[in-house]
Order: sequence, then C-alpha cells, then structure tokens
Amino acid sequence: ARLAPRASRADATARADGDDDDAHATKRAESSSSSSSTPMRRRRLINLTAATTAMVVASPALAAASDFADAGAMAILNRQGAIAMSDDEWRAKLDPFAYQVLRREATERPFSSPLYNEKRAGTFVCAGCGSELFDMSTKYDSGTGWPSFYAPISADAVTEVPDYSIVFLPRTEVRCAKCQGHLGHVFNDGPRETTGLRYCMNGVSLAFESAA
Repeated sequence: ARLAPRASRADATARADGDDDDAHATKRAESSSSSSSTPMRRRRLINLTAATTAMVVASPALAAASDFADAGAMAILNRQGAIAMSDDEWRAKLDPFAYQVLRREATERPFSSPLYNEKRAGTFVCAGCGSELFDMSTKYDSGTGWPSFYAPISADAVTEVPDYSIVFLPRTEVRCAKCQGHLGHVFNDGPRETTGLRYCMNGVSLAFESAA
C-alpha cells in the first residue's frame, strides 16, 4: 500500500491555525446567539440608567441656566402651582405626616387610610389646597390598600410627571395641578371596561366631601 506523505511542519501549523480560527468563530457565534436572546432587556436597562442619570443630575440651578427651561417647567420642577406657598408655610399648614407625603413624596402604609373604605357619594379634594380631584363614581376596589380611581374629576385636575426615583422602575407621579402636592402614581392596570388606568392615591393626600 502506498503511504501518504508526511505532512510538513508548515502544513500542520496552518491546520492548527485554521482550527483555532474555527474555534474562535464558533465562540463568537455562540456569544452572539446568547446575547441576542435578551437584546430588548439590555437596551431597556441602558435606557433606564440614562434616564435615571438625567433625573439625578438635573437640578433647579442647572435647569435655570438652560435655554430649554421655561417658566412652566421650572414651576413643576420646584413643585409650585397656581396655589404657591413657601416650605415653611406648608409645614405650618399641614400635619407632619401629610407634609411628608404631599410635599416630600412619602407613601402611607397600605390599608391605613379611612378613605380606602369610603363609599358615600361625594368628592375627593386635595388635602393641601382643597381642589377637587376625584369623584366617588370613579373609585373602585383595587385590592392594593390605597384609594384607587380610574379617572380624575377632570383632565386638568391633576398633573402627571415622570418619576425615576426608583432606578429600575419608572413610574408616573400624580400631583394636584393647583398646588403640585404629591398624590400618588397612575398605573396601566385599572379596570379594562373603563379607562384601564389605576390612580393609586395616598389617602392622607385627600380629603372627602360628602354629597349629602
């Protein structure tokens, strides 16, 4: 039988290099396949991080120096509405807990507000300035422990502001449009047969005026 010629050292080296190239290509393909399984999640995290950074570095001083900051944007940034008071005046007007929620965005414990079980006909107004916010006809039992509504009493009764205070959980803050007091947040898991929205409010931010 005829023996195959012995491969030269150069041929062996070439084959080894080729095998290495194939291995590297395979690893790259596997890496690409693995990363492609979660591209949306990765992009979302990057976007949220960028958005959060923007919110953190933004300050009234920086906004004031910006050509893009108008009076309305500055008012919202500073929580100043048509009904405006100094921080000391708000502290004097509100009890300590109401002040922390309305002016410092604190959150009351679930199931702690008497308004959670309120069912009488009437209107819910801002505990800070008395502006009408929600009608009893839009209140429903969300099971969350906070008074919930599927719509404000009118489109201009509340202001909705992006909230990135929880880094990876962007939300929409709801404020009283007149005094910019913090009310709670709005979510997209409300009753489907109505608006599909859940205005999840702190009871301490509200006062109830009975229709009777």
